[in-house]
Amino acid sequence: MLFRTRLAFLFLSLMFLFGACGGRDPNWKETHPVTGEVYVDGAPAAMLLVNCTDLAGIDTEQPTLSKAYTDDAGKFEISTYETGDGMPEGEYVLTFMWGKFDAISRGYSGPDKLNDKYLDPKKSEHKFTVEKGKPTDLGRIELTTK
Repeated sequence: MLFRTRLAFLFLSLMFLFGACGGRDPNWKETHPVTGEVYVDGAPAAMLLVNCTDLAGIDTEQPTLSKAYTDDAGKFEISTYETGDGMPEGEYVLTFMWGKFDAISRGYSGPDKLNDKYLDPKKSEHKFTVEKGKPTDLGRIELTTK
Protein backbone atom coordinates (compact mmCIF):
# COMPACT_ATOMS: atom_id res chain seq x y z
CA MET A 1 0.00 0.00 0.00
CA LEU A 2 2.81 2.42 0.88
CA PHE A 3 4.51 1.64 -2.44
CA ARG A 4 1.32 2.48 -4.38
CA THR A 5 0.88 5.73 -2.48
CA ARG A 6 4.45 6.76 -3.27
CA LEU A 7 4.05 5.74 -6.89
CA ALA A 8 0.83 7.75 -7.19
CA PHE A 9 2.51 10.77 -5.56
CA LEU A 10 5.45 10.48 -7.96
CA PHE A 11 3.12 10.22 -10.97
CA LEU A 12 1.08 13.26 -9.90
CA SER A 13 4.25 15.25 -9.22
CA LEU A 14 5.58 14.48 -12.69
CA MET A 15 2.25 15.42 -14.29
CA PHE A 16 2.30 18.75 -12.44
CA LEU A 17 5.94 19.40 -13.37
CA PHE A 18 5.46 18.70 -17.07
CA GLY A 19 2.10 20.45 -17.17
CA ALA A 20 3.59 23.61 -15.66
CA CYS A 21 6.35 23.71 -18.30
CA GLY A 22 4.12 23.55 -21.35
CA GLY A 23 2.23 26.27 -23.20
CA ARG A 24 1.98 30.02 -22.96
CA ASP A 25 0.48 31.87 -20.06
CA PRO A 26 -3.08 32.83 -21.11
CA ASN A 27 -2.57 36.27 -19.51
CA TRP A 28 0.31 37.18 -21.83
CA LYS A 29 -0.37 39.83 -24.42
CA GLU A 30 0.09 38.90 -28.05
CA THR A 31 3.61 39.84 -29.19
CA HIS A 32 5.04 40.69 -32.61
CA PRO A 33 8.68 40.43 -33.77
CA VAL A 34 10.85 43.56 -33.46
CA THR A 35 14.42 43.48 -34.77
CA GLY A 36 17.21 45.88 -35.60
CA GLU A 37 20.91 46.53 -35.24
CA VAL A 38 22.95 49.11 -33.33
CA TYR A 39 26.21 50.69 -34.41
CA VAL A 40 28.25 53.00 -32.19
CA ASP A 41 30.73 55.34 -33.87
CA GLY A 42 30.36 53.31 -37.08
CA ALA A 43 31.02 49.86 -35.59
CA PRO A 44 28.60 47.12 -34.43
CA ALA A 45 27.95 47.39 -30.69
CA ALA A 46 28.05 44.02 -28.89
CA MET A 47 26.17 43.46 -25.61
CA LEU A 48 24.45 46.85 -25.71
CA LEU A 49 21.13 47.00 -23.82
CA VAL A 50 18.12 48.12 -25.87
CA ASN A 51 15.14 49.11 -23.66
CA CYS A 52 11.61 49.82 -24.91
CA THR A 53 9.31 52.32 -23.21
CA ASP A 54 5.59 52.38 -24.04
CA LEU A 55 4.55 55.93 -24.97
CA ALA A 56 1.06 55.25 -23.56
CA GLY A 57 2.59 54.61 -20.13
CA ILE A 58 2.68 51.50 -18.00
CA ASP A 59 -0.27 49.14 -18.35
CA THR A 60 -1.17 48.71 -14.66
CA GLU A 61 -3.35 45.63 -15.33
CA GLN A 62 -0.87 43.71 -17.52
CA PRO A 63 2.52 45.43 -17.26
CA THR A 64 5.27 44.26 -19.60
CA LEU A 65 8.98 44.89 -19.93
CA SER A 66 10.49 44.59 -23.40
CA LYS A 67 14.24 44.68 -24.01
CA ALA A 68 17.14 43.07 -25.84
CA TYR A 69 20.92 42.81 -25.84
CA THR A 70 22.80 43.15 -29.11
CA ASP A 71 24.90 40.28 -30.42
CA ASP A 72 28.49 40.57 -31.72
CA ALA A 73 27.20 41.97 -35.03
CA GLY A 74 25.11 44.62 -33.22
CA LYS A 75 21.83 42.85 -34.08
CA PHE A 76 18.96 42.40 -31.64
CA GLU A 77 15.53 40.79 -31.25
CA ILE A 78 13.26 42.36 -28.63
CA SER A 79 11.97 40.03 -25.92
CA THR A 80 8.98 40.50 -23.63
CA TYR A 81 8.12 37.10 -22.17
CA GLU A 82 10.52 34.72 -23.93
CA THR A 83 13.75 35.21 -25.87
CA GLY A 84 13.05 36.96 -29.17
CA ASP A 85 9.25 36.78 -28.89
CA GLY A 86 8.77 40.47 -29.76
CA MET A 87 6.46 42.91 -28.04
CA PRO A 88 2.80 43.93 -27.77
CA GLU A 89 1.34 46.32 -30.32
CA GLY A 90 1.65 50.02 -29.50
CA GLU A 91 3.89 53.05 -29.80
CA TYR A 92 7.33 52.89 -28.20
CA VAL A 93 10.61 54.71 -27.76
CA LEU A 94 14.04 53.12 -27.43
CA THR A 95 16.75 53.89 -24.90
CA PHE A 96 20.27 52.46 -24.85
CA MET A 97 22.84 51.56 -22.18
CA TRP A 98 26.28 50.09 -22.82
CA GLY A 99 28.24 49.13 -19.73
CA LYS A 100 30.39 46.21 -18.72
CA PHE A 101 28.12 43.16 -18.99
CA ASP A 102 28.12 40.68 -16.09
CA ALA A 103 26.98 37.28 -17.40
CA ILE A 104 26.07 35.99 -13.92
CA SER A 105 23.70 38.83 -12.99
CA ARG A 106 22.77 39.48 -16.66
CA GLY A 107 23.20 43.19 -15.98
CA TYR A 108 25.69 45.99 -16.27
CA SER A 109 28.26 47.46 -13.96
CA GLY A 110 30.52 50.44 -14.34
CA PRO A 111 29.92 53.59 -16.36
CA ASP A 112 27.80 53.79 -19.51
CA LYS A 113 30.14 53.84 -22.54
CA LEU A 114 27.56 56.10 -24.21
CA ASN A 115 27.97 58.67 -21.39
CA ASP A 116 24.27 58.40 -20.38
CA LYS A 117 23.39 60.14 -23.66
CA TYR A 118 20.62 57.70 -24.63
CA LEU A 119 19.06 56.79 -21.25
CA ASP A 120 16.16 59.28 -21.12
CA PRO A 121 13.03 58.12 -23.01
CA LYS A 122 11.76 61.72 -23.10
CA LYS A 123 14.81 62.79 -25.13
CA SER A 124 15.01 59.74 -27.40
CA GLU A 125 14.60 60.22 -31.14
CA HIS A 126 14.09 56.48 -31.69
CA LYS A 127 10.30 56.09 -31.78
CA PHE A 128 8.44 53.30 -33.53
CA THR A 129 5.08 51.54 -33.78
CA VAL A 130 4.39 47.83 -33.41
CA GLU A 131 1.35 46.76 -35.42
CA LYS A 132 -0.71 43.63 -34.85
CA GLY A 133 0.46 40.73 -37.01
CA LYS A 134 3.36 42.62 -38.59
CA PRO A 135 7.06 42.19 -37.88
CA THR A 136 8.90 45.47 -37.26
CA ASP A 137 12.44 45.94 -38.54
CA LEU A 138 14.01 49.04 -37.01
CA GLY A 139 16.97 48.80 -39.38
CA ARG A 140 20.39 50.15 -38.46
CA ILE A 141 20.46 52.55 -35.52
CA GLU A 142 23.51 54.80 -35.36
CA LEU A 143 24.68 56.05 -31.94
CA THR A 144 27.79 57.98 -30.93
CA THR A 145 29.92 58.26 -27.81
CA LYS A 146 30.64 61.92 -28.55
